Amino acid sequence: MAIPNGYSNYANNKIMTASPAQLTLMLYDGAIKFCNIAIVGIEEKDIEKAHNNIRKAQRIIEEFRNTLDFKYPVAKDFDRVYEYLIYRLRQANLHKDKEMMEEVLKHLRTMRGTWEEVMKGAKQKDRA
Repeated sequence: MAIPNGYSNYANNKIMTASPAQLTLMLYDGAIKFCNIAIVGIEEKDIEKAHNNIRKAQRIIEEFRNTLDFKYPVAKDFDRVYEYLIYRLRQANLHKDKEMMEEVLKHLRTMRGTWEEVMKGAKQKDRA
């Protein structure tokens, strides 16, 4: 029993000590993970597994969308992307469509990679 509790404590500590940029990266990781699990659910014809994980991914993207700061012009672009991803997740959930999920997954991986590069650039700038 100590192992799961120890992992839980580690995971909670990791979240509590993460910077906002690291939290964003973790959220992208979570959305990607949930999309992958949903795809497996679709392949296995496990409707509940697919539905629950699509909804988890959707909630993460909704949170990204809700926290956009529209004082920056790029926020409008992100808002449109997030709106599209949410729409595609809803359609994928309705039809249990693997291809739609793979499309969302591709976009999320690209966005995660871009975010990771931004974080690296910021670290290098801080060192200079």
